Amino acid sequence: MRTLKRALPFIVSLVVLCGLAAAPGLAAPPVYKEAHIWVTAPAGADTAASPAKLGSDAGFHPFEPLVQPDEHYATIIIDQTKTFQTILGFGGAFTDAAATTFGKLPKAVQEEFLKATFDPVEGNGYTLCRTTIHSCDYSGDEYTYDDTPNDKELKNFSIQHDMKDRIPFIKRAMAAAGKDKDGKERLRLYASPWSPPAWMKTNNEMVHGGTLKADCNQVWADYFVKYIQAYAKEGIPMWGVTVQNEALAIQVWESCVFNAEEEKDFVKKFLGPTFQKAGLGDTKIMIWDHNRGLLYQRAQTAYDDPEASKYIWGAAYHWYTGDHWDNVRMTHDAFPDKHLLYTEGGIGGNWSSAQRLGKNMILDLNNWCEGWALWNLMCDEKNGPRHAGDAPGRIGTTSVNADTKTGKISYNPPHYVMGQFSRFIKPGAKRIACTSNTDDMVATAAINPDGTVAVVVQNLTDKEIFLHVWQSGSGARFSAAPNATLTFLLTPGK
Repeated sequence: MRTLKRALPFIVSLVVLCGLAAAPGLAAPPVYKEAHIWVTAPAGADTAASPAKLGSDAGFHPFEPLVQPDEHYATIIIDQTKTFQTILGFGGAFTDAAATTFGKLPKAVQEEFLKATFDPVEGNGYTLCRTTIHSCDYSGDEYTYDDTPNDKELKNFSIQHDMKDRIPFIKRAMAAAGKDKDGKERLRLYASPWSPPAWMKTNNEMVHGGTLKADCNQVWADYFVKYIQAYAKEGIPMWGVTVQNEALAIQVWESCVFNAEEEKDFVKKFLGPTFQKAGLGDTKIMIWDHNRGLLYQRAQTAYDDPEASKYIWGAAYHWYTGDHWDNVRMTHDAFPDKHLLYTEGGIGGNWSSAQRLGKNMILDLNNWCEGWALWNLMCDEKNGPRHAGDAPGRIGTTSVNADTKTGKISYNPPHYVMGQFSRFIKPGAKRIACTSNTDDMVATAAINPDGTVAVVVQNLTDKEIFLHVWQSGSGARFSAAPNATLTFLLTPGK
């Protein structure tokens, strides 16, 4: 069985020695005597400092005195004495497509994937993942946990459908992720519905949008509670939920429309009080769960109502209709006591997609996002299963594809770029000040609970870039291959 360590053809490591001086008038920051640099870049990226053969050692690059960086030389500037939001983690989604595909693989291949994805030492160490409340477009069929019309007492509620593939998959992922030093599960889960059951909706179907019937608000809130309690009984706690996936989308697959007022009132009058009554007040409720474009309007509507706001942990969002990172920052600035979480990134499997991923993760984190999750943890050789069939704009591949006929797995470039963040920025890390002086690179940085500092840099160009990483009067010179994602990990000296 291959370990992830052996399966990382995209990673280059090196050791950097450095000594950092304390800033005048401030407590002395840790002295960083040792750091590693990891590089993920397209095959064939040939530079003097970073050889074309991926996986080769780029050599040693010591930090040297550098009092004043040159504004014409690419420089990433970090300051670990200035901290911002706490990072929750990174991950993907336990869809039915992922669970079904995983279940068809040989046991040894399953173990390889679990190690590569969830192991905190040898793998990507995912700690924050999404799942769906009954079916979504990436399910083999359309189903709910209670298809009995007008069963408002939910007497026929059952998660039996999930017992075959999804629940066993999640349990094994939890075991692979392990527990933290306090004995708590490392893997946190949040759940999202794509649609209530058809009998609760105005259009009497789960697809094509529609809205929740007014007389079904309470039973839909009760359905959330039943779901959380049923999963908890299986040993799978839910850290949080979103009210509705893509709350303004009208799709040929499962979808349901909530405008901002409707969503606010559902939380205020039904979901929030029902969670409190059921003893689920610690379960995080997130609104919106759609694109960045309207994020501020949705947040303003909900948060300006104190009776609704008291139940809402924060807002979830996606990336499908544009960048709009200023909207993320403005939402935080206007409502700094609330939280922001990136909850779904459907993505292609090529290097272009990987570069887009690196850029988006960096800029979301820099604009106060606290965690980032890809979409399907894996798909099969046909990029499914998906009951909705092909649709305009459908994502062609994902970060991991598995051929259920041959039992082989392909770890696509986005998997390795995701690892540049999830392997080195740990839950509980604090984002620190980090800036770039060139439009050709973006970067973010965080200080981990153990004192290590991770700096992630994305080369946005097709050219090699020579750069410094600078802090407190010293800089390390390195070369970023075209389209490369780099992580600098600084470790405090003894």
